[in-house]
Amino acid sequence: MASQLTSLATALVASVLLARVACAQSARVVATPPLLNSSGYYVGNRVPLKGSPFQKLPAGAVKPGGWLKGQLDLDASGIVGRMGEISNYVKFAESGWVNPKSDVGWEEVAYWLRGYGDLGYVLGNASIQANAKKWLNGILRNQKPDGYFGPEKLRTSIKGLPDLWPHMLMLDALRSYYEFSGDVRVLPFMTRYFKWQSTVPSATFKSGGFRACRWADNTDSIYWLYNRTGDAFLLDLAKKIHDNSENFTDGVPSLHNVNIAQGIREPGQYWMQSGEARHLNAVEKNYQSIMAQYGQFPGGGFAGDELIRPGFGDPRQGFETCGFVEFMHTHEMMTRISGNPLWADRAEEIAFNSLPAALTPNHKGIHYITSANMVQLDLGANTGQFTNRWSMLEFEPGANTYRCCPHNYSMAWPYYAEESWLATSDKGVAASLYGASEASVRVGDGTEVRWSETTAYPFGETVDFKLSTPKAVQFPFYLRIPRWTKNAEIRVNGKKVEVVAKPLAYVVLDRMWNNGDTVSLRLPMQVELRKWSSNMNSVSVSYGPLQLAFNPGEKWAKTGGTPAWPNEAVTPVGAWNYGLPQNVKASDFVVDVKSATSASANQPFTLENVPISLKVKARRVPGWGADSRGIVRVLQASPALSNEPLESITLVPSGAARLRITLFPTVSSRQDALDWSLILPVHNFTMSTSFGAEDPEVMVDGLIPTASNDSKVPRFTWWNHLGTTESVSLDFKSPQRISSASVYWFDDTGTGKCRVPASWRLLYRDGGAEWKPVPNASAYGVARDQFNSVSFAPLMVTGLRIEAQLQPNVSAGILEWKTDAK
Repeated sequence: MASQLTSLATALVASVLLARVACAQSARVVATPPLLNSSGYYVGNRVPLKGSPFQKLPAGAVKPGGWLKGQLDLDASGIVGRMGEISNYVKFAESGWVNPKSDVGWEEVAYWLRGYGDLGYVLGNASIQANAKKWLNGILRNQKPDGYFGPEKLRTSIKGLPDLWPHMLMLDALRSYYEFSGDVRVLPFMTRYFKWQSTVPSATFKSGGFRACRWADNTDSIYWLYNRTGDAFLLDLAKKIHDNSENFTDGVPSLHNVNIAQGIREPGQYWMQSGEARHLNAVEKNYQSIMAQYGQFPGGGFAGDELIRPGFGDPRQGFETCGFVEFMHTHEMMTRISGNPLWADRAEEIAFNSLPAALTPNHKGIHYITSANMVQLDLGANTGQFTNRWSMLEFEPGANTYRCCPHNYSMAWPYYAEESWLATSDKGVAASLYGASEASVRVGDGTEVRWSETTAYPFGETVDFKLSTPKAVQFPFYLRIPRWTKNAEIRVNGKKVEVVAKPLAYVVLDRMWNNGDTVSLRLPMQVELRKWSSNMNSVSVSYGPLQLAFNPGEKWAKTGGTPAWPNEAVTPVGAWNYGLPQNVKASDFVVDVKSATSASANQPFTLENVPISLKVKARRVPGWGADSRGIVRVLQASPALSNEPLESITLVPSGAARLRITLFPTVSSRQDALDWSLILPVHNFTMSTSFGAEDPEVMVDGLIPTASNDSKVPRFTWWNHLGTTESVSLDFKSPQRISSASVYWFDDTGTGKCRVPASWRLLYRDGGAEWKPVPNASAYGVARDQFNSVSFAPLMVTGLRIEAQLQPNVSAGILEWKTDAK
């Protein structure tokens, strides 16, 4: 009998093991988890909202590790955690957010607090949690009887209408606090506020300029509250806002980069209520529209150094740090709303390749914009090129300079960590954004399990998971397969899973899980080259999710501030103007990957700690340099002519390079290649006046307009001088032989007040200070929609000047200025 029982037990064990192996070797591939209402163990959408493929885990459920925790620790000891030391706006006793007698306060505290609290929750930092609670208690205590809260002056600050933009941010802080603490005051507080908001005039939602584009943040909180209370008036309010705020369904109504980064998600959010496909489709359509014109370079951002501007799409244009963090937030939210893994890919692209370069390695300095191609970070850019005149590139604490970015940055890494794991509506869990971490989540029959994730990703291609569970439990585990990988491989308890893990999909492992089960995901990385045909046929280099950059070496110098919080400029140590051979291919690159221990260091986004590098041969490009302000000059057509010697250069992940070239020209020694030195011979510009941040170098950027009102070509104007005599001059790097010049005049008849000039003439100088008219010049044309050329006997000149007499009551400008300089 005993032997029979032993045999039966052996057979049962064998059958269980076989069943586990069978489960481990089977899987399915889906485009998205199912969209279900009121299903799962976390708060999803309740009817009539569309079902939720994913549900956000409560603040504190995800504990980051590895380099991600390193970024968060640096935040805690840097500008985010110590904002009170550096910001004139984060002063508790003086703030109208907590002191009903004070009117001080706008977006700064709200920007900072919504990320600061989450930083404390994901790190388990009791000091940060306590300080965040202090602020939030003050806000909760001082709600007005009618439901309004915050600085009283904001009730009527927009021509008698309320400015509710900063309240949208503060609601995010309250939501995270509620998820972490369960404080019973939060839901009634938000309900009273939204009831008050329901009474404001409809004009409120389209007032205040940029504010009219940012109601997506408010709508997100409305749906969050509705899913917890079921109050029907909230859906009425969401519709009222959608109908009366800026329309992102039919296009992009704003030029402001942060408005775009936030606002494009609004139709997708409202799709959950309307159910109309056009609303969800509008998000992708708008994304593609912006990126096609302004995002034609690596890193995940677009050219929005405050505003997007037609003709300014070169990789030297920057993206505001606020833009990066808001775009990441949009991508993370759209992942949860749509279930489309492409949005998670996009969040990673910014997080790995752009965001780290926006800060100093110790996170005590930040700059306003970060460019794909940038070779000097100092105050030189303040005099033009970008759409603002304050400190755009130098690293500073910045909280009192431009206010928004240092405070708003606080949410970047905490939100990223919280979105790395998501619950699914079918009572499973998804690893959405890969990184070392632990996540506690209820699954299957309600059992709380803990997944531990160990990886050096994105600096390594293997992601390992281990499960802790008090008992066996059946549930689906979703693994995102990124777009860039090929032949992804999955193993469960060491056994390979037979599945075609196609990119931009989820592999679902739905099985009976046991304590100690392991999953290993390998995402093979390879070198890839991308040609950017709309950006002069330049090329970029990637390795897996990482974009690679050339860094010329960095010299850091303190330029001001305090010893604890310095301002710092960064200048190049060596040459940076390299191009890749015209016939370069992926096999030409030699990849060096350091150990996983190095890759998972707390701060891999530095030149000293970078875990991956690539070597390749390149040549310097004669004529490609920086302008007088240290901004890299625009790319010209590839291939560029270069007979310079081949050199071995090293590329590093662009997130680790504060100075970087990520979009390269190609080079060739063939005579039909373009000689860039003939296009960019200019040393310096001077002008009688200019409009805002218009850069005179756009006149010689080689971009040929199709008409005098061509808005896609950058322009230089003398606006707003009307009917006056104006001039613009250029000095050459060396004496030039010149016998002709051509000017393409800007004229915006029908939309503005710039016209071709009444007359003009060309002057020169030949080494002295005196400007002299060119002798025996041909006629000076002022025709629209063409180059107006003037010729004369050859002269050796060191500078040229256009002197124009403007027509009465109008201004003038130049789209392109060419010479036959030799």
